Amino acid sequence: MQLAAHELNELSELIAGCYNTVTCMTDSISKARDPELKELLQKHFPLHVQDYNLKVEFVQSQTTPDISKFQPAELKPGLNSYTQAPVSEFSSVTPRTNTGQQSDREIATAYLLNQKGSAKNYAAAVTECANPDLRTFLENAFLNSSRHAYEMWQYMTKKGYYPLMAAPQNATQTIASIYQPVNQ
Repeated sequence: MQLAAHELNELSELIAGCYNTVTCMTDSISKARDPELKELLQKHFPLHVQDYNLKVEFVQSQTTPDISKFQPAELKPGLNSYTQAPVSEFSSVTPRTNTGQQSDREIATAYLLNQKGSAKNYAAAVTECANPDLRTFLENAFLNSSRHAYEMWQYMTKKGYYPLMAAPQNATQTIASIYQPVNQ
């Protein structure tokens, strides 16, 4: 498939990112102890493999890959409140500086940060695309990473690994007083 030079450069970086995601997830799935974490990673894994394979096909094939089967993951919200954590205490953490088994918290944090970074990379890459099929594929890949990050964030919030709290009311009021709606 003919790509513009900048599209090829973007794809090359995105393929490297997917290579890293698939490789790290393979290891993380085998090491996760919490069944909920393991299940979440196993649910996301096939989409990452499919994403990687389609990107490789975009650069290797003479024709446009069939992207119709690559659809964004369905998002299932799981928290009852989006300003208050479902736990009352957050466990403290110190980076591990010796070799050893990764904790579920470390696995979840690595995956969350991976997916946040991937979503940002997809968003930037899609704005540089001229090819409409590649653009659609990257938009769907963005939605997958965004939704995977959100599901992992919810998991981490439920476990007390990621703080969630309402913005201070005075800060909200200050911001609200600055901006006024436009009369139409």
